Amino acid sequence: MARHVVIGDLRVQQIERRDGRRSWTIAWPEGTVHQEADRFLRQHDGSGTQRTYAYYLVDHLRWLERECLAFDKVQLRDLERYMGIVGAEVRMPLGEPWRVGKHPYGRSALSTAAACLKGFYLHQSCLGINGELGKKLDTSRLPSRADRARSFLGHVKSPLPTNPLAPSGPHRRHPKMLPDGARQKLLATVSAARDRLVVTWLADGGLRIGELCGLHLVDLHLRENAACGECRAPHLHVCHRPGNPNRAEAKTKHPWRVEHGIVTGGLIKRVSPAMVHTYFEYVTTEYPRDADHGMLLVQLHGADAGQPWAPVGARRMLNRAGKRAGLGIVKPHAFRHSFTSAVLEAADGNLLIARDAGGWASAAMVDEVYGHIDVHDPAFDAALRAVWGEA
Repeated sequence: MARHVVIGDLRVQQIERRDGRRSWTIAWPEGTVHQEADRFLRQHDGSGTQRTYAYYLVDHLRWLERECLAFDKVQLRDLERYMGIVGAEVRMPLGEPWRVGKHPYGRSALSTAAACLKGFYLHQSCLGINGELGKKLDTSRLPSRADRARSFLGHVKSPLPTNPLAPSGPHRRHPKMLPDGARQKLLATVSAARDRLVVTWLADGGLRIGELCGLHLVDLHLRENAACGECRAPHLHVCHRPGNPNRAEAKTKHPWRVEHGIVTGGLIKRVSPAMVHTYFEYVTTEYPRDADHGMLLVQLHGADAGQPWAPVGARRMLNRAGKRAGLGIVKPHAFRHSFTSAVLEAADGNLLIARDAGGWASAAMVDEVYGHIDVHDPAFDAALRAVWGEA
């Protein structure tokens, strides 16, 4: 039966589970689940990818409604047109830009949207819907020199999957670093021991805000030769827990377990003496003794004092502190960018050290994001002056 709905009525629906986990699906205004989208999103259940794909997919489904396109009628050219208009690269006669009133997708967002659409239509093809489109999307390419360099001993001979919808051409990201002296200014501005811990741990640990807010006290092995036996120096274990009461989740999903009260596995990260100092200051002065949730960061004031502190609270604290310190809006991920860049510089460009210190998935990602020459570097300046004839 045909549905007569207004364009844009489709929405992303969050589902709360009894075990504390969350899932996302796409629903019609009356609450009916969009069956095709739900079947696809269930493949990514329990992951952050499911939420991300839900928002990219609902935008595409709204566009299909406007264009009056059914799944079995969509062609590769239609998807290429959609990718063009959401990226504001539209050229007539492709049509007017989609997402009117919203920012167009950037390079990274376009890559994610392309992966979502490819996965969705390949899933439809497996169900017997629009197999011709599935064949065009299910393409491969020969390994490049970069692929062989990233592989073990360079032995890559089999074809690699590719996505005809993904943006083409080389791409380098330019991360936003913290301003010079930001750490000292923030520490001088904040008054709570908890907030000093947040600034110090973000700066010295290179943690994501979800990783920091998702830490439990049992994850912290802040003395040498901890019982886990996995690292002699003081360290912590980043463990992916989808059921945290503050909804903070670590992005990394390394296997971990708790045995006899000792955490092993997860992503192991070294901690600095400053991190240890701020931890003991916070625990001995502000951490509630009657807390039964076992999480590290707690709210200090209000009706929910003593309850786990959500990432949004940490973000707001940094924003307020940044404005008071004259730094403007300070985002938690800027600490991670500055940390990884500093490690890469101190390690003389060793990508493996920077990868493991920051917990990145691959050294290639570190190279793509941080492998830039500093325009203020003396060697860079000398090279330019030599070309300009000023040396």
